[in-house]
Amino acid sequence: MSKIVTRFPPSPTGHLHIGGARTALFNWLFARHHGGKFILRIEDTDRLRSKQEYVDGIIEGMKWLGLDWDEGPFFQSQRMEIYQKHIEQLLAEGKAYYCYCTPEELEQKRKAAMAQGKKPRYDGTCRHKNLPPKEGAVVRFKSTLVGETALNDLIHGPIVFNNAELDDWIIQRSDGTPTYNFVVVVDDATMGITHVIRGDDHINNTPKQLQLYEALGYEPPQFAHVPMILGPDKTKLSKRHGAASILEYRDMGFLPQAMVNFLVRLGWSYGNQEIFSLEELIGKFDIKRIGKSAAVFNMEKLLWLNAHYIQETSNEKLAELLVPFLEKLYPQAPTDYVVKVAATLKTRAKTLKEMAEMADFYFREDITYDSKAAAKFLVPEVKSGLEEITQAIISMAELDEAELERTFREIQTKHQLNTRKFAQAIRVALTGRTVSPGLFEVMAVLGKNRVVKRLRKAVESIG
Repeated sequence: MSKIVTRFPPSPTGHLHIGGARTALFNWLFARHHGGKFILRIEDTDRLRSKQEYVDGIIEGMKWLGLDWDEGPFFQSQRMEIYQKHIEQLLAEGKAYYCYCTPEELEQKRKAAMAQGKKPRYDGTCRHKNLPPKEGAVVRFKSTLVGETALNDLIHGPIVFNNAELDDWIIQRSDGTPTYNFVVVVDDATMGITHVIRGDDHINNTPKQLQLYEALGYEPPQFAHVPMILGPDKTKLSKRHGAASILEYRDMGFLPQAMVNFLVRLGWSYGNQEIFSLEELIGKFDIKRIGKSAAVFNMEKLLWLNAHYIQETSNEKLAELLVPFLEKLYPQAPTDYVVKVAATLKTRAKTLKEMAEMADFYFREDITYDSKAAAKFLVPEVKSGLEEITQAIISMAELDEAELERTFREIQTKHQLNTRKFAQAIRVALTGRTVSPGLFEVMAVLGKNRVVKRLRKAVESIG
């Protein structure tokens, strides 16, 4: 087999979304698995809707996911001479022709066909006229309209198309710009693409493209059409099911390795294994393991994976990732302090954003008590215990978790306090709430000054 070459050809008319990112990942993994080449191509022939901000977002999203490319990004808008050359070739060989039919005439033909219960398609009015170029004319491909066009799809198996369902489709618009089905074939052929892995919404484009490969004298690539992704309600995945852009997941606090792991499992499997490193995915990826059924987007699964990868990340790296989220909420803190904070929260948070929000009591100078928690636990019976542990902490050279726990036990026993109620009183005093990381590790991270200040405030609040 010749060297495998795949591509990802997003259109910059919108953001890089979940479906596009999965397509990019499958192409990237297939190329990397076989030691092949992965090409990034920006399909920007839609001049009105293509925007630079979408180009930038696509590239940023690819880089965030770690999907590097070997060639590109190529831009279709910069390849017009190549497309024109191929159009002229087809015209010269009688495999394409100029069509003068106006939009109004085509609409009349469409209505007439539908009135007769026929499929609305071009009736070949200009097919045999051998018309010369003319301003406003389109160029149509002379399709083979008899027999069948066969596709051996790498996921779905053999698919046969009846050529009678086709028509002479437009390859160049009246303004001189080429159409999608034409440029994608020229690009894939001239770039040496060996495998096209794309969504199964492109299956119906394939017979047109296969006929065009033959007409141009190119060997077609192998096709693998991946089933679509559905929302939890089993309808087509859309913005109402989740973020519109892959970068929104980054901004929500998801890690790229979690997103890659999640994306690959939307349609691909390897036994019962759920968690894969990138190296494992490269080693194990096989198109044969892509299912024929639509995958279902599951946010709970993504959150579970993200929580796993957060726990697997070193405290130092986690602190580095957490800082941008903290900076949106609190004053800046020293890096070593953020490392300690991250260590206490990494087993509790599902996203970096959630972790930053959980960390509020570490950074706010004034703690606001949850009213129900304060009413339940900051009560007169614990006041003497809080006063004594405050004095004990003042006398400590530094806050050590083991020493803090011993002191807590001694004071709790001395004052005959309920263990849970005393611990919760301290927790509310320090964090404002009843749920937090381990009490003594929280105290050690906060440091003596903060702990003493907050305990004294709690004692005063009891009156």
